[in-house]
Amino acid sequence: MSEPNIAGAGLDGKVAWVTGGARGFGAGVARRLAACGVAVVLSDIDRSAGEAVAAEIGGHFLECDVSDLDACRATVAAVVDRHGRVDIAFLNAGISTGCTLDESFRLDRYRRAMGVNLDGVVFGAHAVFAPMKAAGGGDIIATASLAGLVGTGFDPVYGANKHAVVGLVRAIGDEWRQYGIRVNALCPGFADTAIVDPLREVLAALEIPLIDPERVVDAFMLALTGGGSAECWYVQPGREPEVFRFAAIPGPRPVE
Repeated sequence: MSEPNIAGAGLDGKVAWVTGGARGFGAGVARRLAACGVAVVLSDIDRSAGEAVAAEIGGHFLECDVSDLDACRATVAAVVDRHGRVDIAFLNAGISTGCTLDESFRLDRYRRAMGVNLDGVVFGAHAVFAPMKAAGGGDIIATASLAGLVGTGFDPVYGANKHAVVGLVRAIGDEWRQYGIRVNALCPGFADTAIVDPLREVLAALEIPLIDPERVVDAFMLALTGGGSAECWYVQPGREPEVFRFAAIPGPRPVE
């Protein structure tokens, strides 16, 4: 892995599409990219908050429900129509589920969580693939979670879709290198954003520290400028963000 360009040099004039850009990691990354001279297009289902962030950074807002394939395709087409290309896609939109598999299981919550957290990454990557390939490359970074690297019994559906995002990134991150497209994931633990609001009292009682969202933005910049692909960057309190090292699976043995 090459040394990361954390200052963001070389990003001036690039075009980025950020989903879930109205707040949290999305808004933080949008601000950092804009400060590096990137033209940022934010998407979210919260129009008022998204438009406010876009106005603040001199960007543009396009409302998009990432669980809708046609909406993702249309939004990316609009980005390309406006700017001529898309160089960076931060597929960040995500929600908590509140969905267990016991008697309280609700199909609507399950479908919505899978639609945003997994389909949103699949559809977003699909939508930017053609323009990035035509341009000779680009960068896709998806927000997964530490829940995509470990078991999360308290929210198994969230863990399932985040594991799926990790698997997707590792697969297409290798496959799409041939097109100059790098695909990586962010895997933060509990961060100080709205998604942890239902767990704040429990986390405080357990004395589990929350990650400053700016540390996740730092990890995004490391992934963006680090030169690697198919990497999953974990973020934990008190640690520098770095690439998670997956253990190699045992190889096959000759059958006796």
